[in-house]
Amino acid sequence: MRLSLYQKLAVSLAVIFCFICALVYSWSKQLELNSKHHGEQNLHLALAEHLVQDNPLIKEGVYDYEALENLFHTLMLLGPAFEFYFVDENGKILTYSAEPGKVKRTHINLTPLKHLIANPSATPVYGDNPRNPDQQKIFSVAPVFNNNTLQGYLYVIIGGEAYDTSLNHIKSNDSLLLAAIWLGSALVFLFIAMLILLRFFTNPIQRLAKDVSKIEAANYSLNDTKLSIYSTQKSNEVHSLSRTIQAMLTRINEQFKALEQGDKQRKELLTHLSHDLRTPLASLQGFLEVLNQSGDKLSTQEQQEYLQVSLNNCGQLKQLIEQIFELAHLENGEISINKETFNLGELIYDCIAKFSLAVEKKGINLSVEPEICDFPVIADIAKLERVLSNLIDNAIRHTPRDGSIAVRVKRGDDNQLFVQVSDTGVGIKHEELNAIFDPHYQASNSNKAGRQQGGLGLAICRGLLKLMDSEINVQSELGKGTMFSFNLPQKKA
Repeated sequence: MRLSLYQKLAVSLAVIFCFICALVYSWSKQLELNSKHHGEQNLHLALAEHLVQDNPLIKEGVYDYEALENLFHTLMLLGPAFEFYFVDENGKILTYSAEPGKVKRTHINLTPLKHLIANPSATPVYGDNPRNPDQQKIFSVAPVFNNNTLQGYLYVIIGGEAYDTSLNHIKSNDSLLLAAIWLGSALVFLFIAMLILLRFFTNPIQRLAKDVSKIEAANYSLNDTKLSIYSTQKSNEVHSLSRTIQAMLTRINEQFKALEQGDKQRKELLTHLSHDLRTPLASLQGFLEVLNQSGDKLSTQEQQEYLQVSLNNCGQLKQLIEQIFELAHLENGEISINKETFNLGELIYDCIAKFSLAVEKKGINLSVEPEICDFPVIADIAKLERVLSNLIDNAIRHTPRDGSIAVRVKRGDDNQLFVQVSDTGVGIKHEELNAIFDPHYQASNSNKAGRQQGGLGLAICRGLLKLMDSEINVQSELGKGTMFSFNLPQKKA
């Protein structure tokens, strides 16, 4: 049988409680008895000496033991709490007053007697009980001399057999029994109260154990599991532990969801990438097969066209594969940043120069504002060139003929510069703005004409800017254009 924490604590408490009660009871009874014997022995310490001094029969030396026995009998009638014995100098009991067979000893040990005579303040001192070989009693003792010769000892047992019998009868009285019952009831009530308090203190732990068991049964999913609510007003360790574990479980559940979502996105990305890789590869294979099988039948112009298409497909494959590797390195944190100071205007004009033929072919106006763009910045020049090239390339692809693209640099607060790349292109739907930076996402109205795109450019831009402690933002209006912006730290003068 498996015991719960509360049951284990309750059993342990019961055992400890009973042991302590028995120990306290035994100690109190022993203390009570010791105090009683101490008081009684001190009270009757001189009893034997007074009897010796006041009784001529004993004072002058005992020869008539029968008369002494009668004297003891008379004294016991007057004082039932006492038993009188006369012993010789060797401890042999010479005479007493008792019914035949009551006295079990013939000798007693004289050492306690001599000790009490020599040290009257050493009470309580216990001597042999002639009526019970296994029991010792407090006593009063006095030596008996005959012409300065020790004849024996008058040995008086205090609280004799008759006294014990009477006392035991009194202890069995109804009033004492009632008091004992009340005492026992109080102890039982105290024990029950302690169990209730223990239950109260361990209840949060039991609730927490049940919650953890529920979560384990639900395969550590909190979707269909309702956890207990622990008050934040209570600051004891149990409630604090419960709240911490619940927070930990909630965090683990969120991480599980994030992992599932990440795994789902990764699978979708692989699916899209497989399609994007398959399309130019199939086209490349097809044109190469035509060239290989019908090369002599094709004109020189046709062969050149087929070779040019094949080269374009090869370039697209190369660019897509490079983007895949670049994004993988970004996600794994394998790309390092080498910040340096350089002129932002020079970098912008260098990027624009790479796209001069493309914008001229589409009749797009590509401008820089301000024209004299002399801004020293601190960044990784190669990574920033990659970001600007991606943004300008995107703008060119999504801007129709005779449109315009502008690269603007504006000063901001806290020594920051803001770079904006805006176009007059097709724009992006408002509900898609938060998703365009996800890997392989393409807006529903994106320009898919011409070469295929992997949809990784904006994801790479965001990753590179994040490494440079910058953040990219987007504003767009469908049919009117889009503006991407990011911040850069300007070098202090």
